Amino acid sequence: MKEYKMRRGEHLHDRLEDLKATIESYFGPVSGTEEMNGHELYVVEDPENPVFDRILAGAAEYSGKKDQLAVHFEERPAEEVIAAGEADAAAEAVSVKNEFLLEATGRDAKSRRESMKRTVEDDSPDY
Repeated sequence: MKEYKMRRGEHLHDRLEDLKATIESYFGPVSGTEEMNGHELYVVEDPENPVFDRILAGAAEYSGKKDQLAVHFEERPAEEVIAAGEADAAAEAVSVKNEFLLEATGRDAKSRRESMKRTVEDDSPDY
């Protein structure tokens, strides 16, 4: 599961008033919820894009900190997708993920990578 921060000064609930509806518009119907790492996430058991096997997404809430977007994409192996002749679906899956994350966080792929890189650097022990 990955957690994504919002842009400075923004909050998840301000960016996406109805998180469940947004998830459904990008990935397909939500079939329920599931707890992962202490967060209650929406589950899409049968995503519309055949590349995805299952998707979990929702708010990662922390006391004293801004909520973050928590997402876990379970995808089929690339070899299997290509063998099934679904290369177009694979390209669309990348696009859908990026569009969803941009709408939810206000950050493009480059900005999200840089933010995660800084988080990893901040968490490394100084020797």
